[in-house]
Amino acid sequence: MLSEPHKRQLDEQGYLILQNLISHELLEGLRARIEQLFAEEGDKAGSEFRQEPAARRLANLLNKGEIFELAIETPAVIECMEHVLGAEFKLSSLNVRSADPYGDCSQPLHADSGAVADERGYWVCNSVWMLDDFTTENGAIRMVPGSHKFRRLPQEALADPVAPHPDEVLLTGRAGTVVVMNAHMWHGATANRTGGQRRAMHAFYTRRDKPQQQYQKKLLSVEVQSRLSPSLRKLLALDDPLNDELSSRMSGASGFLK
Repeated sequence: MLSEPHKRQLDEQGYLILQNLISHELLEGLRARIEQLFAEEGDKAGSEFRQEPAARRLANLLNKGEIFELAIETPAVIECMEHVLGAEFKLSSLNVRSADPYGDCSQPLHADSGAVADERGYWVCNSVWMLDDFTTENGAIRMVPGSHKFRRLPQEALADPVAPHPDEVLLTGRAGTVVVMNAHMWHGATANRTGGQRRAMHAFYTRRDKPQQQYQKKLLSVEVQSRLSPSLRKLLALDDPLNDELSSRMSGASGFLK
């Protein structure tokens, strides 16, 4: 159960660090499958959504291995999503981002999907799965705690969203950690100044009255859809006419990638 201090942390700061949430077996399995996909997809990796200079990306992961299905229903993460988004939410996308060694993959401060809280409250929330250690040198996420409450996008409020923010902090942690982030909170990656890779998986969720970032029903093969449990079908909004209407027209929004 999500404790009261954890709820307050999410409410006030906009993020919650869940240490050692990924088991050793799952962590190794995710790493192996992800590297296999990078090798198989080559220059096309991530093309179902967006590609990014100085960072390797993968998209549409639920179509690429049953191991990814294990991640998106993780109870602790689901409980955090319900706290931020309310009871009615769905998976929006499942991606990987790997910061290239010695690569400047720094990002402007942004809110995911360019989202601003509306009259119903928050509608995007992300979970960052640390597949490698996040350090101050290898491309950790910078974030501005509390900025999810501003109800403004950084590009509207800041002269230069790329510049350091006086209130930003770096999100560091050990591999196996999952960080839940209210994705309205201003955040962005920093450059990887080391010779090692910095891999993260992003399981991104949204309220059911908003479009998915990646329209799961369109992207998932018939074979994959046919084997999914009822709870996964609901989480992916595969039998939801409203999602079909919204996501067929408006999926694809990113906070900063074009």
